[in-house]
Amino acid sequence: MQTRSVTPNEAGQRLDKLLTKILNQAPKSFIYKMLRKKNITLNGKKADGSEKLAIGDEITLWLSDETIDKFSQNTILRVRSHLDILYEDRDILVINKPVGTLSQKAVPSDISVNEEIISYMLDTHQVTEADLKSFRPAACHRLDRNTSGVLIAGKSLQGLQDMSQLIRQRSVGKYYCCLVCGHVEKGAAIQGYLIKDPAQNKVRIIPEGGSSGDYIKTIYEPLASNGTMTLLWVQLITGRSHQIRAHLAATGHPIAGDPKYGNEAQNRRLFHAYHLKYQLLHCIQMTMPKDTLRLREISGMTFRAPLPGKFTDILRGENITDKVDSHGNLEFKRP
Repeated sequence: MQTRSVTPNEAGQRLDKLLTKILNQAPKSFIYKMLRKKNITLNGKKADGSEKLAIGDEITLWLSDETIDKFSQNTILRVRSHLDILYEDRDILVINKPVGTLSQKAVPSDISVNEEIISYMLDTHQVTEADLKSFRPAACHRLDRNTSGVLIAGKSLQGLQDMSQLIRQRSVGKYYCCLVCGHVEKGAAIQGYLIKDPAQNKVRIIPEGGSSGDYIKTIYEPLASNGTMTLLWVQLITGRSHQIRAHLAATGHPIAGDPKYGNEAQNRRLFHAYHLKYQLLHCIQMTMPKDTLRLREISGMTFRAPLPGKFTDILRGENITDKVDSHGNLEFKRP
């Protein structure tokens, strides 16, 4: 028999949903059977699983320890954490994600930023392994493996829910820097429709919407150019898979180094000159709205991540701009 009190990261959800996390190897039919037979009770009373939980509610499992252990598996992959933390409070963690790191697992064997976040929070005693049975901190949005920059994670259920909602509502300003092929003289707001090709893990852009096309909008403005390549400041209005990469390529200005949508000749030159193997695309800034729901501490805040070293080396080496300090911070005055 085990009794547990509902924590802040567990409150607000249905009892049956929490039980499927605690007894994550048990069939749902077993959980409902135990509820009917009062082998699982809520605050000492019979429950059917639909009850909304509050902080401090007591759930009692009138089961043997062997049965609980059999149906509770909590595999935690501990890794060495190398997080570049930009901001942290009790609900969210903002990091500067490096190139080559996954935001989320693609297959079970992958190591993503989520594993690093969990390991960091375990190492700093912000969570216990028992806490992780019912809630796991995770990234609130995604960046491609080889796109670097600002990535926000929820440390608490409230942080994960509210930040994910703000991003879905497009209340959060998302800004990128990228180096594109060609000379871009002036900024523009470009629109189109994005169609995914899952087999090739690519997308294509069409001007008019089809039955399967997702509307996209991207705003960009040139910051500096050497005549053959241009540094752009990009605002992502919609957030679709590969949107910036495919959208800019569709305008004739693919991102330098991009293996999927880039210019092959330019990519070869940059590989030989700088050993560049990936797109020069960096989420440089995320700006919070005034109304951040329950996350009041970050109301109106701006999070910025300096450019990676290789990005700044290429900007200087190609004589595009020297307005980047030794830490990768842009000296351009931007929003």
